[in-house]
Amino acid sequence: MPTFRDIFSTLKKEIREVSVDDVKRMIDQRRPVKLVDVREGEELSAGRLPGAISVPRGFLEMRIEEKVRRDEEVVLYCAGGARSALAAKTLKEMGYSNVASMAGGYSRWHDASFPVEKPLVLSPQQKERYRRHLVIPEVGEEGQGKLLKSKVLLMGAGGLGSPAALYLAAAGVGTLGVVDSDVVDLSNLQRQILHTQERAGMPKTESAKIAISALNPDVKVIPFQERLTSQNVLGVLAPFDVVLDGGDNFPTRYLLNDACVSLGKPNVHGSIYRFEGQVTVFKPGAGPCYRCLYPHPPPADMAPSCAEAGVLGVLPGIVGLLQASETLKLILGKGSPLIGRLLTFDALGTRFHELKLRRDPSCPVCQAGAKIEFIDYEQFCSSAA
Repeated sequence: MPTFRDIFSTLKKEIREVSVDDVKRMIDQRRPVKLVDVREGEELSAGRLPGAISVPRGFLEMRIEEKVRRDEEVVLYCAGGARSALAAKTLKEMGYSNVASMAGGYSRWHDASFPVEKPLVLSPQQKERYRRHLVIPEVGEEGQGKLLKSKVLLMGAGGLGSPAALYLAAAGVGTLGVVDSDVVDLSNLQRQILHTQERAGMPKTESAKIAISALNPDVKVIPFQERLTSQNVLGVLAPFDVVLDGGDNFPTRYLLNDACVSLGKPNVHGSIYRFEGQVTVFKPGAGPCYRCLYPHPPPADMAPSCAEAGVLGVLPGIVGLLQASETLKLILGKGSPLIGRLLTFDALGTRFHELKLRRDPSCPVCQAGAKIEFIDYEQFCSSAA
């Protein structure tokens, strides 16, 4: 009866093998090769090759086509080279034309002292909490790790910030910054679901921290009990990956836009008015910014607040969740974010419409070579959503 050594020896004649030195040269030369780690999730804690994607051997046939095209060059590796050799044979049978197995696997790579990445490894409790994410190929453990490492700044803990904060926290976004200088008022509770009647009079940032921490202790909450100004805006925004604009305040919208352009950070914008809402994503360099649409703030009498104009209580929930969805897509690098597109919602008619947005080549902020000066437009202030 043939031994495993005999079977493996025969298998190696049917596939192409490359050495760890070959793979190191591919990485150094930035060859467009897909490195696929076929080890199981718990094995990744030791590290992985830089840029490698994880497709455990047990899920290879189901998931490889979602991550690698058949015409791409692929190098598979495991711990010692056996599973990756079997995986290479499988991919050849599936029609992949340029597949190799890395001889010696991760063990030999590590012994050679070549560079490795240390991916975030989920705890058993986290695997249970995020189980519905882990079975989605577009998220999986790698995507969940991105979420847990990500930092999102919420501008406002009001109508838009409330649902966004809760769902981003539930999804496992690791750090949420919350900027709000207001306190919880009874009139907020019709739409601002982060807060409760018992916390009336409490700073909204403190109330938000209580609600988010109760929902998901994985999430670190950084409160900013202050207004954004031209003096503090860069310092507040700098540590965060994505900004979610949930304010109803023209001075802050313009200041936030200008700072995001300056720092190169995506700004997930939402706004509401009575029965109507809109959402878009301003990503510097990839589409228009807020000033491309509205170069200057409107007169104060043309910018009523929610307190003056009113808003249907559920509307900020719909718009805020769309903002949360766009934020998750940006972090995961999946789907088509609303860059250069404005999605509007009419609650009375239950209708969505999409409008195309274009960059203004003469935009005072995002045109090439523009000099950005932060301005405080306090005369246009209105209360938070």
